[in-house]
Amino acid sequence: MASGYKDPLLKVFSLNSNPELAKDIASHIGTELGKCTVKTFSDGEIQINIEESVRGCDVYVVQSTSSPVNQHLMELLIMIDALKRASARSINLVMPYYGYARQDRKARSREPITSKLVANLLESSGADRVITLDLHAPQIQGFFDVPIDHLQGVPILSDYFEAKNFDDVVIVSPDHGGVTRARKMADRLKAPIGIIDKRRPRPNVAEVMNIIGNIEGKTAILIDDIIDTAGTITLAANALVENGAKEVFACCTHPVLSGPAIERINDSKIKELVVSNSIPLPDEKRSEKVTELSVAPLIGEAITRVHELKSVSILFD
Repeated sequence: MASGYKDPLLKVFSLNSNPELAKDIASHIGTELGKCTVKTFSDGEIQINIEESVRGCDVYVVQSTSSPVNQHLMELLIMIDALKRASARSINLVMPYYGYARQDRKARSREPITSKLVANLLESSGADRVITLDLHAPQIQGFFDVPIDHLQGVPILSDYFEAKNFDDVVIVSPDHGGVTRARKMADRLKAPIGIIDKRRPRPNVAEVMNIIGNIEGKTAILIDDIIDTAGTITLAANALVENGAKEVFACCTHPVLSGPAIERINDSKIKELVVSNSIPLPDEKRSEKVTELSVAPLIGEAITRVHELKSVSILFD
């Protein structure tokens, strides 16, 4: 949509997880954010008030279920209920980051599949569609029985590195599960791939075992979907340098960056970490090594295409 476009039946609302991204998305579409207030009472209960009519409108609610995950998830569920009771024509969830995505299967006995539970909660509340970005496990799309548009962050990250014109580059996956993602970036940059073969003795602790592929003398780009405590990515970067890589860059779509993540990144061999703004970075999580790219144009275009009944698949490339 061109700047200045405004369809009265399209409304974009933001909750508390990422208001700056929501504002940028609305600006890209050519509209303004809808008016609503989100209050938290002293006992922790959430109250939402929609301050304009949404009757008969197609509403898009921008909310990543990032930290504090449960607070943001509850805000979203209450907002869906409020919109449904206010007679919105359709309720479309724009979730750049889908929390609980790493709990997507039973790895051990008596474990929940929490990402499926979250999908059930969102649907039961009244969501009609989900637009999301780089799910940790693509099969989570199947947890929903409503349409889901699964956007990709690789093109945005790839364009950034392509502009750097590296002479000799290799794209490295920090584990076997990320090989498909690394291959997509490698195809765009016309580069070979490498794989870190690692063993994880316990959660959030990774041990590098072997490096598959030729990385000696090359500029290595590590790519992952989520960087949480940064243990895996920094260990991988240090191992690449120790095994002959000229320099190491890293990138991810979702910068969770919890606990010691920033300290680990600053102390690591990573020259630059490139992330998207699917999760906002507070001041304490910013660093001279961290570069943030906006996904607002991509998501704004997806909303436009959904609203105008056009194909969204073109955006996957």
